[in-house]
Amino acid sequence: MTPASVRTQLVREVGCALDGVLGEPTALVLAIAVADAEGLSRSERLRVAVDGRSLAAAEHPGPAGTRWHTVDAPAGRLRIEYEATVRGRARPAAVSPLDRILDVRPSRYVQSDIVPALIHGEVVRAFATLPPLERIGAVRDAVGGALEYSWASTRPTDGIAEPLEAGQGVCRDFAHVVAGILRATDLPARVVSVYAPGLEPMDFHAVVEVAVGEEWLLVDATGLAPRRTMLRIATGRDAADTAYLASDGSALALTSVRVRAAASECGPELPEELLALG
Repeated sequence: MTPASVRTQLVREVGCALDGVLGEPTALVLAIAVADAEGLSRSERLRVAVDGRSLAAAEHPGPAGTRWHTVDAPAGRLRIEYEATVRGRARPAAVSPLDRILDVRPSRYVQSDIVPALIHGEVVRAFATLPPLERIGAVRDAVGGALEYSWASTRPTDGIAEPLEAGQGVCRDFAHVVAGILRATDLPARVVSVYAPGLEPMDFHAVVEVAVGEEWLLVDATGLAPRRTMLRIATGRDAADTAYLASDGSALALTSVRVRAAASECGPELPEELLALG
């Protein structure tokens, strides 16, 4: 007889397929593999090929279990495939003294130092007077109300000023703005790329983790997917650290990006629920 704890174990099936063309030999950096975490077991497969020939990928550890893979690729037609079956839930990530220093500072796309000029200093000061848990909810709701989710509405080089001015953005823009406001009020905040079962439209997704006491709490101002089944990929200061694919130049032209994420249980999103990414 199977124990109830085994029968009800969360199972997530995730993966992606990326196609493109490399005009010249290129060094690639991938952030598509499920992050290392205590409490999770996984079986997975990663294949990178050019013109059908498989290439070697070297793995490098990063923050909060991030697993970057680097590949030296020749010119030709690029194909990247990743798939994983992940069982269980990750134990909550710890908040380190270094996190409290680095994750309140401005970064490339999260320019928290200019937040008071973008949304008025009085608003920032009002957020800062709220207790941390109330502050997180107020910022999440304010950003969710100020921005409309709109596919391809911002550029990869945009920080927080552009989506605020346009009143729209994609998930990374929501995450950058939330993180920027929270950092401006001295709450450590970092950006996380995730696989998100239930996300519509399906894609890589960006969310925010906020340090409150000894916990990282998960925040998603888009409300597009249930946070309970999200699965960490990469963690960093902003999209510069969590991009699913980066290269050493402009020789890469992506032609197709397909992402899949499904979970054995996938309930509704409850924005007020306090959750850690697991």
